[in-house]
Amino acid sequence: MTNNNDFDDTIPDLDTELVTRLDDLDDDLVTQRAAALRTGLNEYDLADEDFDVLDTVTEDPDAIQYLPALPVIAIVGRPNVGKSALVNRILGRREAVVEDTPGVTRDRVTYKGEWHERRFSLVDTGGWEPDAKGIDASVAAQAELAIELCDVVMFVVDANVGPTSTDEAVVRLLRKAGKPVFLVANKVDDIRQEPEAASLWALGLGQPWPVSALHGRGVADLLDAILEELPEISAVAKQEVGGPRRVAILGRPNVGKSSLLNKVVGEERVVVNELAGTTRDPVDEQVELGGRVWRFVDTAGIRRRVHLSQGADFYASLRTSAALEKAEVAVVLIDVTEVISEQDVRVIDLVLESGRALVLAFNKWDQIDDDRRRYLEREIEQDLAHVSWAPRVNISAKTGRHMEKLVPALETALEAWDTRIATGKFNAFLAELAASHPHPVRSGKQPRILFGTQASSRPPTFVIFTTGFLDPGYRRYIQRRLREVYGFEGSPINISMRVREKRKR
Repeated sequence: MTNNNDFDDTIPDLDTELVTRLDDLDDDLVTQRAAALRTGLNEYDLADEDFDVLDTVTEDPDAIQYLPALPVIAIVGRPNVGKSALVNRILGRREAVVEDTPGVTRDRVTYKGEWHERRFSLVDTGGWEPDAKGIDASVAAQAELAIELCDVVMFVVDANVGPTSTDEAVVRLLRKAGKPVFLVANKVDDIRQEPEAASLWALGLGQPWPVSALHGRGVADLLDAILEELPEISAVAKQEVGGPRRVAILGRPNVGKSSLLNKVVGEERVVVNELAGTTRDPVDEQVELGGRVWRFVDTAGIRRRVHLSQGADFYASLRTSAALEKAEVAVVLIDVTEVISEQDVRVIDLVLESGRALVLAFNKWDQIDDDRRRYLEREIEQDLAHVSWAPRVNISAKTGRHMEKLVPALETALEAWDTRIATGKFNAFLAELAASHPHPVRSGKQPRILFGTQASSRPPTFVIFTTGFLDPGYRRYIQRRLREVYGFEGSPINISMRVREKRKR
């Protein structure tokens, strides 16, 4: 029995003349040859999905479009009054992490909502407390900033508890801000509890709106009233941008993801603390870097195993996967002061499975010495060999060291992710490979490549029609040559084979 990996040992180094020959080919000639090969496929049994691939038309990448700034509603209140549950009720889906423990939400997190065909931004905040210390002080500061950067405030109070000294402190804060305020009396689950909401008149904010975030009771009436106060275009929010490149910031807990986002944005956008797992919800921020608009997503650190995570951390891991699905490129942060772990490799594999472009950012570079650098290079060779094609940047998210290298790496990875090779050029490339290094004969037969095409980009996906199964080693040979000739730095490449037999006459 032949070992399929034997072929890898026989792959020659890149023939530098191959690149020159491909560059010198006449475009019209290679197009005619590809058309002839495509016509030759008609002699083979093709399935409906084959024709779908062969007839694929790819649209150009989305251009940046500027849209009016959506009005902003901030939801504030002391801890554990049901703010995140109300966010989920308004959105109609479970987006915000909810748990019966105070302090689950720590950052200010923005979601896009819609009611009666009116779109708006909904900002969920951490619980506000006066005289908070440590991480709670950072959470309170985020809530205060949310009030400043909104058009309308929803002040949520627990109707069953009634007004507290903390609620009264929030009222003083709201009066200073001068924004329209809706006093939301939450946890009024049935009509018998409505009289309890009457005590909230004492706060001096006018009519309390009795609602049940858990059951949805009263939320529709509340939203109708808010829409009457809400401006069509926000007076405080940034202009919305359609089509910015989306960047997911990934990594295991406490590698510096939030510090990186804060440094990029230039403000304390996300709560940063030495406590691992500070970020529970993905936090989006639209920023201009290197002369273009980007949308950065700071995601909750991925735990060792999602099914072993408890409560809020379990949902945060799911949210991370969802944020990655919305992104185009992932920046995976690795803490160089620690040994590259199985968790780091798992995060990278998650990016590969999603098909997103990849940039590796080695954080805390200013904290290691020459000995650690030597060991780190060995770890990279051993554990990250399968992503040797990903751009590397050595940074310090905390101090901002070498942050200027991040944008070129992102642009390189996205350019590769968007790359499309003309069908004629790709078939000329395959013909050159087959001529210089033909597939080994297996069981007396030698598989032949009939035709190839790039079915899609983002990520680059190639389909090759053959007369027989190509060994894994030969597929790796094609992939390696693709990278050597066309670059694809920072982008995964997918190659699929379709074995087709000639039609019987």
